[in-house]
Amino acid sequence: MEMQMEFIRQLPKPAELKEQFPLDDQLKAVKQKRDDELAAIFRGEDKRFILVIGPCSADREDAVLEYMDRMKRLADEVEDKLYIVPRCYTNKPRTKGVGYKGMLHQPDPTKAEDMLAGIIAIRELHTKILKNTGFTCADEMLYPENHRYLSDLLGYVAVGARSVENQQHRITASGVGIPVGMKNPTSGDLGVMMNAISAAQSRQRFVYRGWEVQTTGNQYAHAILRGSVDKYGRTTPNYYYEDLQRVNSLYERAELENPAVIVDTNHSNSGKHFEEQIRIAKDIMHSRRHSDDINRLVKGLMIESYLVDGCQSVDEGVYGKSITDPCLGWEKTEALVRELAEEA
Repeated sequence: MEMQMEFIRQLPKPAELKEQFPLDDQLKAVKQKRDDELAAIFRGEDKRFILVIGPCSADREDAVLEYMDRMKRLADEVEDKLYIVPRCYTNKPRTKGVGYKGMLHQPDPTKAEDMLAGIIAIRELHTKILKNTGFTCADEMLYPENHRYLSDLLGYVAVGARSVENQQHRITASGVGIPVGMKNPTSGDLGVMMNAISAAQSRQRFVYRGWEVQTTGNQYAHAILRGSVDKYGRTTPNYYYEDLQRVNSLYERAELENPAVIVDTNHSNSGKHFEEQIRIAKDIMHSRRHSDDINRLVKGLMIESYLVDGCQSVDEGVYGKSITDPCLGWEKTEALVRELAEEA
């Protein structure tokens, strides 16, 4: 039987795209400074609290850039307490494999997929954010082989709940050179998450983009707690005090480098009730105040926010409102960030 796959066109290699859309020396220096600062936080040398915060998906350039400009002004206010890593997620997993898969697939959500335009659009978006605000952003490693299109721009990478058991994601994470958060799988199995961190922190040799490659291991691979879903479809949070102590114990037994947790306040921790993120964030700060172990372990939060509360379908066209998971609007975001700065 013949392969049921149509080869549409060959896309540029990451090196070719970087040559076509290069970073100047000033932007490279900003990126390096950000990398050094974030690494220091994960080593415990910088005590600032991390917020990986921003839209569920970067759906349109103009709204995302406005969000980043607002966040930059807010970040400057709280920079002594909080370290802001904006979310700029340009590719999105889909539970059933259909629907909007992010700017990488559809630079315009209302038009057909166009991967060539997509890889250019995501590189240009991340570059504009770096140039306009000095932010290096977080993105999801949905496709490990695509990471190098943005490897000189990103400050943080997340491996999602559906990808964390995949060998290619784990071993690619061992060589990306920036912090990589490994989410617990949707089942909630913390052992899977810890094994993924161990694999990412280890030296790995494997095939990548047609090359035999060797990595040094990533000492900044760490845990992201995002809650779970049981066999009946019921969500179970895992951000409570007892959950955090449990992860601390797992880290102690595993003897991994730089133990760290980022708590995802949305997804199965909130049941996708986006306003619950506010309460959950405050609950986690309370746990940090009452346990030195948790205070050291929990390095930050992941929060989904955008310009407008909630979410919408693609055809509604509300500027700055999520077309994937519901997000906190700007007013709630601003108030929450200021409150977290007071508590950090």
